[in-house]
Amino acid sequence: MRTRLAIRAHALLERYFPERRLFLRSEADTRFIRLKPLTQLIGFAGSAAVVAWTIIASSILIMDRIGAGNFRDQARRDQLIYQDRLNEMAEERDARAEEALAAQGRFNTALARISEMQSDLLAAETRLREAETGLGVVQATLRRSLKERDAAREEMAVLTAQLGDGAAALPGTQLAAANEEALSFLSDALSATAQERDSVTANAQDTLDHAADLEHQIAMLQDRNDQIFRQLEEAMTVSIKPLDKMFRSAGMNTEKIIAQVRRGYSGQGGPLTPISVSTMGELPTLDASRANRILNQLDRLNLYRIAAEQAPFAIPVHSSYRFTSGFGYRRDPKNGGRRMHAGVDFAGPVGTPLYATADGTVIHAGWQSGYGRLVKIQHEFGIETRFAHMSRIRVKVGQRVSRGDRIGDMGASGRVTGPHLHYEVRVGGQAINPMIYIKAANDVF
Repeated sequence: MRTRLAIRAHALLERYFPERRLFLRSEADTRFIRLKPLTQLIGFAGSAAVVAWTIIASSILIMDRIGAGNFRDQARRDQLIYQDRLNEMAEERDARAEEALAAQGRFNTALARISEMQSDLLAAETRLREAETGLGVVQATLRRSLKERDAAREEMAVLTAQLGDGAAALPGTQLAAANEEALSFLSDALSATAQERDSVTANAQDTLDHAADLEHQIAMLQDRNDQIFRQLEEAMTVSIKPLDKMFRSAGMNTEKIIAQVRRGYSGQGGPLTPISVSTMGELPTLDASRANRILNQLDRLNLYRIAAEQAPFAIPVHSSYRFTSGFGYRRDPKNGGRRMHAGVDFAGPVGTPLYATADGTVIHAGWQSGYGRLVKIQHEFGIETRFAHMSRIRVKVGQRVSRGDRIGDMGASGRVTGPHLHYEVRVGGQAINPMIYIKAANDVF
């Protein structure tokens, strides 16, 4: 039975793959190689498998390149949009701060004017009381003078009746004339005092009306200040919350980071000198407290932005690349054993530019076993970044670099299977997954 099946299979193979002979002729003799049907079938199947694998691998590589390019383009667009948004919010914040300071100045000027007008009103009330007191004295004197005048007239009438035509030359007549003159003087003084009283009363009423207008203006100004403060507080919340979330997502203590940055920028007159609204030794008002709180938030926002520049939140490769290996244990590409991979790998062509991911100082720039050409950068907060397997190093030890500065080119130096960048992040000497920082900044940069 098996012999029949073998014969049939051989016949079927003979139909599609007939036996062939390859003749090899030399100067001495001629030899040939016999290609049996089974041998031809195995060769054909192997060739077909190689071609199929080549097509599938090429398709996967092309799809990865297209996907990686779209992701990087989208990330760059998102970063530009967020930077534009931050710039707009910073401009709006500065404008609101200037409006708040101007409103505070107008408010203080209005308060000073009201204080002056209140002082004038008190002085006018004092003069009015003095005038009323003087008027009372004049009125009492006038009543007494009128009584004396009436008595003098009655006495003069009696004397005139007794003496007849010679009464004009008597002392009583002269006394009556003096009383008439005194009465006229007192009447004029009383009239002048009454006019002054009316004038003081009118001025006091005008002052009260003006004070009421100023109080209305102050109320409107306070409403405007409250609206400005509310907008500034909302803008500060929107600006600070993503940065705070970014640091916390990276496992960094925000209070310690802020304190460390503040110590580094504590010089008087420096870019981050704390500012506040002065209360001139008095208890702060509600507006002054809100203004001080907003200014403190502005200071915190500036500290966050400086700290963000000093932590490795950026991607080291800006050109097209393929993410070939993540952080953690993996199969060693050289010997096949299980080993710890202390970073992430970005594969790309030799010479692809590599960039610093944060501000720092170069502490190593040269060859190191296993890493090949290696650059180490020391950052703030005890963070160190490493760029390995480079084809060219463009920085020197001791050089200060900023985020986005080109530090070298991608290569295949050291222990590698092909050109790529091996990128590490270490905190206190301990290797940390770099993607923690890169993913934490997705919503910010």
